[in-house]
Amino acid sequence: MANESITRRLAAILAADVVGYSRLMERDEKNTYTQLMARWKEVLEPLVATHQGRVFKTTGDGVLVEFSSAVNAVECAAALQQAMTAANRDVPADQAIVLRVGVNMGDIMVADSDLYGDGVNVAARIEALAKPGGVAISDGVHEYVHGRIDLDFVDSGQHEVKNIERPVHIWSWSPDEYDAPVKVVPEAPPQLPSRPSIAVLPFDNMSGDPEQGYFADGITEDIITDLSKVSGLFVIARNSSFAYKGKSPDIRQVSRDLGVRYVLEGSVRRAANRIRINAQMIDGTTGGHLWAERYDRGMEDIFEVQDEVTRTIVTALKVKLTAGEEERRETRSKVDPEAYDLLVRSRQAILRFDVQSSAEARSMLERAISIDPGLAAAYASLSIVALTDYINRWNGGTFDNISRALELAEKAVETDENEAHGHHALSLALCWARRYDEAEVAAQRMLKLDPNSAGGHTALGSIRDFQSRFEDALPYYTRAHRLDPQFDLSLHFLGRTLLNLGRFDEAEIAFKRRLALAPRSDMTRFYLACLYGRTGRHEEARRYWHEVFEVNPNFSIDHLRRAMPYKDPGVLGRLVDGLREAGISL
Repeated sequence: MANESITRRLAAILAADVVGYSRLMERDEKNTYTQLMARWKEVLEPLVATHQGRVFKTTGDGVLVEFSSAVNAVECAAALQQAMTAANRDVPADQAIVLRVGVNMGDIMVADSDLYGDGVNVAARIEALAKPGGVAISDGVHEYVHGRIDLDFVDSGQHEVKNIERPVHIWSWSPDEYDAPVKVVPEAPPQLPSRPSIAVLPFDNMSGDPEQGYFADGITEDIITDLSKVSGLFVIARNSSFAYKGKSPDIRQVSRDLGVRYVLEGSVRRAANRIRINAQMIDGTTGGHLWAERYDRGMEDIFEVQDEVTRTIVTALKVKLTAGEEERRETRSKVDPEAYDLLVRSRQAILRFDVQSSAEARSMLERAISIDPGLAAAYASLSIVALTDYINRWNGGTFDNISRALELAEKAVETDENEAHGHHALSLALCWARRYDEAEVAAQRMLKLDPNSAGGHTALGSIRDFQSRFEDALPYYTRAHRLDPQFDLSLHFLGRTLLNLGRFDEAEIAFKRRLALAPRSDMTRFYLACLYGRTGRHEEARRYWHEVFEVNPNFSIDHLRRAMPYKDPGVLGRLVDGLREAGISL
């Protein structure tokens, strides 16, 4: 035994146990045991699997779970307490199963399938310091996850604990300390993330031709996408950066508004098949310039230029690319200038989001593929156009569009496995085909390739949403909103999920903020009408229902029932009941 080697590794450990378990067992042993086993199976186990953890020990009223990621461990802990709160709503207070949860990160020893060591012991001690229904985490865990998750932990100071020589510094969070368990729509300026954070403002068009503005926008979008693939960075998404288009904002105010330290700005000049890009990076907390560069290349080398910009930023911020990120950058190829131009134009059309622009985008993408069949992003965008046409009943879209979208997304992935947009399109097509597990795999792959993608987080939230895993969906929508505060669809989806959870006040806030960004949305008005019907505000429900048809005379609940991929068809039915309660004839 003394000669056996000991396997060690770093891990995040979640410890949980039941508050007052002995008292509950003494009062009603059978009911307590039955309830607890149901909570482990129906609440704990699915959440652990979702957050990629492993239960390695159960202790009757307690459980120990291993995670390779501290972020996953903390998000699982919060989701577990939120889900337990929901499960206890209809249970008498003196019979409710309430947990304390603690999370620590440290060195562990592995023996068979069990884990030992300081990392495990401290987790158990921290758990005992958590409030009933709350989560406590060690200072090391807090330092790592701060800025990476949308939960506010309170400094709970140093504590002496049994059998641990040094004091333990903990941070605490409880669902009942906030209006919402997860910060739904932050109103205060967001805090700076722990990772280097950056926003890229729309580059100025210096080509002398105002119509070339779309090209400068396209270059900006591609640089944002390229930066967002670096896991060591926090990158604000396109929609929020482009809120400053045509303005001359104070960079320090941009930094405060978006919660980033660095801001990149620049210009693009295009002449024939050559481009010149000027870029400069500014420290948004001081307004000081960090560096400025000029890049002059042929159009066919546009991806190489984007890579140079990204590498310059990564070097300046002392961020290290992972081996996988480095390898993917080495495989980048040249692009046909005309095909690239069509791809950029199509993206601008898609953003207009109407029936005509969808048809225009499809035409441009098909032409781009005919010129360059290796343009994986074009297949991905075509897939999303096909799916969007079906959902919105545009351009003759039918149920067959789902198969077409799936075929195009698979072609995108086959053409370039490292094109994140292809996996995003595949996750959406699979979700609408009601192949939820496969959709989740595709979305996870997308986020591995592009960890800062607001769309990828929204896709994962939607997959859970359509499976009625509403609590699980919330962190993904709030993360998308942090990455892209101007992304109106994340607010719409967030409101829909909160509505299904019965959190009506928060849902109303999310929907109203979505309408401020997208005032012509028929679907957000539909959900608001349902919400007001269910909360007894019937006059408002009827007003919003009337506005639905002012925006979209062809709106159809029957089509929604066919098109929305809810695993439980009753979800939509329960929403529509709110309209009936308001006296609306359907």
